[in-house]
Amino acid sequence: MKVGIIGSGGREHAICESLKNSNKIDEIFCFPGNAGTEDIAKNIILDLNNFENIKNFVLEKKIDLVVVGPEKPLVDGIVDYLEKFNIKVFGPNKIASQLEGSKIFTKNLCQKFNIPTAKFGIFQNKNDSKKFLKESNFPTVIKADNLASGKGVYICNNEIEGNIAIEEIFNGKFGKAENLLIEEFLKGEEMSFFTINDGNIFKNFGSAQDHKRVLEGDKGKNTGGMGAYSPSRLLNSDLEKKIINKIIKPTLKGLSELGGEYKGFLYAGLMIVDNEPYLIEYNVRMGDPECQTILPKLKTDLVEIFLACCNKKLNEIDIEWSNKKSLCIVVCSKGYPDNFNKDIEIENLKNIKLNNNEYLFHAGTSKKNNKIYAIGGRVLNLVTLSDDFNIARQTIIKNLNNLNWLGGFYRKDIGFKVIK
Repeated sequence: MKVGIIGSGGREHAICESLKNSNKIDEIFCFPGNAGTEDIAKNIILDLNNFENIKNFVLEKKIDLVVVGPEKPLVDGIVDYLEKFNIKVFGPNKIASQLEGSKIFTKNLCQKFNIPTAKFGIFQNKNDSKKFLKESNFPTVIKADNLASGKGVYICNNEIEGNIAIEEIFNGKFGKAENLLIEEFLKGEEMSFFTINDGNIFKNFGSAQDHKRVLEGDKGKNTGGMGAYSPSRLLNSDLEKKIINKIIKPTLKGLSELGGEYKGFLYAGLMIVDNEPYLIEYNVRMGDPECQTILPKLKTDLVEIFLACCNKKLNEIDIEWSNKKSLCIVVCSKGYPDNFNKDIEIENLKNIKLNNNEYLFHAGTSKKNNKIYAIGGRVLNLVTLSDDFNIARQTIIKNLNNLNWLGGFYRKDIGFKVIK
C-alpha cells in the first residue's frame, strides 16, 4: 500500500521511520518532508493550505492512507475535506480539532463536563484583560486563544510581565487574536498523556515529560520542546485511572454530543498536583518531540494501528511496547526560539554512528547537492532507548560531541528529574 504523511518536522520523520518498517507499505510520500525523510520516502513540495492540490496528488498516485502530522491542517479541516473524496485519513475532524484550535472551546468543554482544569477568564480586548490582571494573584498564566506552535503561553510573575503578554498577543504575535485567556497558575509538575482513538474506543499510547524551556534547569523562554523522556516519572496506576475517568472519557463524551467523533492521536497536556490531574491543554496530534521519544518503543506495526482507527476496529489490535526507557534531545539553531540563522550547513552528520536502540530524526533540515542544511529553529532529534535514563542521555551527548555542530545548541540536562 501507499501512505502519505503531511508535515516536515521530527514527528513526521519518526512516523515515516516507523511506517517504513512495515511489510505492508510499498511507498511513502511526505508533504513536504525534510532531509531525513528524503532518504526513506519521496518528498513532495505541496502548499499545505491548498487542500485541493493535496487531494489531486493523493488520487493521482492512488495513495491508500494519509496521516496528518501537524495541527494547522487538522484545525483547518483537511480530514473533512479529504474524506469527501473517499480518501482514508488518520486524524480528527474539524469539530474535534477545536480542542487545540481554540483554548476557549476546550475550557468551555471542561466547564460543562466537570473536567478538572485551572480557573480562568476570557477577554476580548486589552483593557478588560489588564483590569482583570490588576486583581489577579501572581504568578498567573496568559494564553493566546489561537494556534501558536506551543509558544503562545506566558507565565507572568507580576503585572508588568502580564501587560507585556497581553500587548504581544493582541498585537498579533501569534496571528490575529480575538480572545485571550487568563488562568490561575497551578503549582505541580507537567506530563504529557497520549491516547489513540477510532471514534468508538481509545487505547493508551504512552506518556512523556517534555522540556519546553530553552535553558537548562527549565528556565528561559518557552519553545516547541527541547527534549523529552518516556515514560513520565509521575505516572502510576491510580493516576492513570484518574486521567482516563476525569479527563479523557468526559472529553470524548462532550465531543460526541457536539458531533465531533474523535479519531486519531489525542495529547493531554496535564499538570499533576498531589497525584491529581488537571488539564492544561489538548493537542489533536502527537507531540513533538514526544512522538520521537515514544514511537521507537512501539513493537506493533504502526500502519495496522492507523488502519484500525480509520476502520473503527481498534478493539481488534493489541498495542505492544518495549519496556525500555526512552530519552530525546533536540538540537536547535543558535538564537532559537528568537531569531536564528537559516541555511547553515550541518557538517559531520556522518560522524554520528547509530547502534541498536539509537535514532536520529530530522526536523528543520533540507538537502541540497548532497549537503544537509538547517532551515528551522529545531533541527535534529537524537533518541536512545535504554534500561537507564542516564545511560540514554550519555549516549546521545557522546553522539552530539561527535557531531560538534557549531551552528547549534542543545540542553545537556534533559531528564534531570529522573536522573540522579
